[in-house]
Amino acid sequence: MLILAIDTALDACAAAVLDTDANALRAQESQAMKRGHAEALLPLLDRVMHAAGVPFADLDRIAVTTGPGSFTGLRVGLSAARGIALAASKPVVGVTTLSAFAAAPVSENGEAPVISVIDARHDQVYLQVVSGSGGTLVRPRLATIADALETAQFGAPRLVGNAAQLVADRWPGDAPPPVEVMARPAPDIAWVAWLGAAVSPDAAPARPYYLRAPDAKPQAAALPTL
Repeated sequence: MLILAIDTALDACAAAVLDTDANALRAQESQAMKRGHAEALLPLLDRVMHAAGVPFADLDRIAVTTGPGSFTGLRVGLSAARGIALAASKPVVGVTTLSAFAAAPVSENGEAPVISVIDARHDQVYLQVVSGSGGTLVRPRLATIADALETAQFGAPRLVGNAAQLVADRWPGDAPPPVEVMARPAPDIAWVAWLGAAVSPDAAPARPYYLRAPDAKPQAAALPTL
């Protein structure tokens, strides 16, 4: 199976082509950025597809991160993935950023729980906790840092995500310390691709996974004066 993976949900613009039959990436590229994904993505996709030597028509599936993350950034990736899928008549699947962060430590089959944390600002994080084997302990949710620290009840964890160090710095002193702190600005695009290969298009729709409403809201229409 040939899969094009796309990620623009957080602080990177990334893409990769995975060949599951060869158990290898044919090409990948990731650029660190906080904004400007819309301008960077299409040229990056062109370079990755050219390096992979794969025409869009030969892809079997497109995988894209769905969030939580930047409201603007993740829409860029979703729009591109849907457009390519439509033009090439291929299925598109969604992969959450929390799951993509957790994939690498879970793949090592350790005993420590894995806590994925993404900075949601305002002293909050997007949070997900899985066992070392990937079983759900805490479903994805928006939490305060204080609430996130209660996950210490599961034992010494592996913290991963762009808020991993933020949570580690406030970890309770009377709890077992984290086994590992993997502070990453964005998920590894290779794991986005592998998760995209593993999920079913019916069970993993390519639509935004926000976990909270946007900070910016349209202003109410002004009332007419009498």
